[in-house]
Amino acid sequence: MTKAIAAALLLAAIVLPQRDFAAAAEPDLAYGEYQRGNFLRAFGLATHYVEEKSDTKAMTLLGELYAMGYCVPKDDAKAAEWYKLAADRGDRDAMFALAMFRLEGRAGPRDRDASAKLLAAAAKLGHPLAAYDLALLYMEGQLLPQDFTRAAELLRVAAQAGNPEAQYALGTLYKQGRGVAKNMSEAVRLWSLAALADNPDAEVEYAIALFNGDGVAKNEQTAAALFHRAAQHGNPVAQDRYARILAEGRGAPKDPVQATKWHLISKAGGEINVILDDFVHNLDAHTRELGEEAAKKWVEALKKPPS
Repeated sequence: MTKAIAAALLLAAIVLPQRDFAAAAEPDLAYGEYQRGNFLRAFGLATHYVEEKSDTKAMTLLGELYAMGYCVPKDDAKAAEWYKLAADRGDRDAMFALAMFRLEGRAGPRDRDASAKLLAAAAKLGHPLAAYDLALLYMEGQLLPQDFTRAAELLRVAAQAGNPEAQYALGTLYKQGRGVAKNMSEAVRLWSLAALADNPDAEVEYAIALFNGDGVAKNEQTAAALFHRAAQHGNPVAQDRYARILAEGRGAPKDPVQATKWHLISKAGGEINVILDDFVHNLDAHTRELGEEAAKKWVEALKKPPS
């Protein structure tokens, strides 16, 4: 759990998500220009709104422009200054952005304590991504006391806002009965929503539930399609499950070549399946060679050291 949570937090720190700049009481022309890619015009309007109205959304937008280096030189220090001005005035998007800066160590040393406080403040104001990240910290139980009940509450905020990662995580809590009453039907419902947004982990869990008829009506064909989609997204578990389906012909027609391909790919990704090892070993040489050739590019890519 800890490694997965740390990875998710790192991803959140690296990828600065879209902020809800458009939540201002009146039409936000500066953010409109930002959305259209007219960054210089956005910078000018945001500067005007700050000077004339001390507009907090404009402060946050200026922070974003400096953080990304859009139309101005990238400057983390200036970005942090603008984010802090807006955060101190109650802007939840600025709080979240500044939390990510503190977590990543941009414009100063890494400070997980400060990041957690900012996430809590933003989550209290209903920021979905802040709620999700704070939930991860409660599940991790290092920076904050481990509290799955509180984590589930926060995940629900983000899930209801349409965040697929939160939908997947909350579904997992319902499956396990951690922080919420165990409810497989609700877990499946949440995974189905996340799967619609192409979350590979949710696709796998939803597919397993469909294949087994656990919490939802059994449907091996739909399960096979979901496993295939997640396999194409690079999920080793899905690749292994899809290979088994193709080997057995359950949910999809038997295809020993494609079964071999996906088994070899999943094996290169770290999955172990002795049954499929035997299946491939017992194939005739020509069929096995076709499967190996089909898997070759995937396997070579997996074996390449990260650049």
